Amino acid sequence: MKFRPLHDRVVVRRIEGEEKTKGGIIIPDTVKEKPQEGEVIAVGPGARDEQGRINAPDVKAGDRILFGKWSGTEVKIDGQDLLIMKESDILGVVA
Repeated sequence: MKFRPLHDRVVVRRIEGEEKTKGGIIIPDTVKEKPQEGEVIAVGPGARDEQGRINAPDVKAGDRILFGKWSGTEVKIDGQDLLIMKESDILGVVA
């Protein structure tokens, strides 16, 4: 990828949910909700504090994360649908 996020921005690829319910019912695309889980693709160097020091981000490329339903800005980079969001929009890392 030829994109480098700035400051405390994170580039995320959504991880698509299941196509079927546990009971075997197929969920059509029109009623599916957007997944709130994703994989971190790239991370910026971090935000600056009041003294000008850079605070390193807590996530790294390859982490699986959970984020808010309306978090981030959807973009298309190299033909992929990705999200760019602030690190503060991330709810947690899935272990």
